[in-house]
Amino acid sequence: MSKVLLINGSPRAKGCTATALEEMIPVLNKAGIETNLIQVGNKDIRGCIACGRCEKLGKCVFDDLVNEVAPLFEEADGIVVGSPVYYGSPNGTLLAFLDRLFYSTPFSKHMKVGAAVVSCRRGGNTASFDALNKYFTISAMPVASSTYWNQVHGFTAEDVKKDLEGLQTMRNLAANMAFMIQAIADAKDKYGLPPIEQSFFTSFPDGK
Repeated sequence: MSKVLLINGSPRAKGCTATALEEMIPVLNKAGIETNLIQVGNKDIRGCIACGRCEKLGKCVFDDLVNEVAPLFEEADGIVVGSPVYYGSPNGTLLAFLDRLFYSTPFSKHMKVGAAVVSCRRGGNTASFDALNKYFTISAMPVASSTYWNQVHGFTAEDVKKDLEGLQTMRNLAANMAFMIQAIADAKDKYGLPPIEQSFFTSFPDGK
């Protein structure tokens, strides 16, 4: 069975972001996809310190939720990352979590489907949406889209439930994501995954 990991980057387990993510779950389940919702935004998670130990350990040197979620991410066929907007950006706790999760894990993310979901009262959604999608596009992960940017509006969960277009966007996102996961699995069986070149790493060590 295919699996999708959903990450709630809000400190509120039942807030606006959770309401958006929970709208996706029945659609994914109906498509035969197992879902797992992880609460991240209320955890004590520090940022990456660029120590490089993960290269030798195969995991982050800080043994916290990042290392707990890593094997779930490896098993998953897709990941949905949700965040509220703070000053036009995703929650800092979530960004620290994602920096370490993506960098410290040695397994390939190639062709895992990624989706970003953001919530705000009024503005900052598209900037936050852009920041979250960059984790996917640097990792050779196809990005799932919907019929509008993947966002909901509201100050409370009850407000979000009134955002009918936003909730519709979440359901369409889930349907598109399910289709992509199934299509990629089918193509992988028939043709294999596309090759990845990794011969070059441009860092300009000569300073020129």
